[in-house]
Amino acid sequence: MAMPDGFKRITLHLARSREFPQGSARHGYEIVAPLDAENHLDVDVWRKHREACRVRRFWAGERTELGHLVHRAGGMGGSTWVFDYDAAAGDDDEAGFRLGDHVWVPGEYVSIRDDEGEMHTFRVVTVEDVG
Repeated sequence: MAMPDGFKRITLHLARSREFPQGSARHGYEIVAPLDAENHLDVDVWRKHREACRVRRFWAGERTELGHLVHRAGGMGGSTWVFDYDAAAGDDDEAGFRLGDHVWVPGEYVSIRDDEGEMHTFRVVTVEDVG
């Protein structure tokens, strides 16, 4: 099945931190999501194609997690984007910090709060068309 127009595969790698002074390509995410003409997450297209909006978390030494990119009411600005790895669970596993405000282009940075409440910063490495 072909993906709708505007869907991108976005790769994030852990940015520099105290634990990883050079950052880490072994810690990150691969997200499949719709972007609008300004390279922001497109909530209208997301609503029409929720099942296609996926996330893969890869973390050295841990099992790879597969889930969905989900848009929820609440949070700063009235809504937030989260990574949900278990639809049956009542809580979301990881929440992005103002992901809807970010421009998704290589070199930009985004922050994601993990399931333990710790905030990590990631660098956008690639943004590619999904075909």
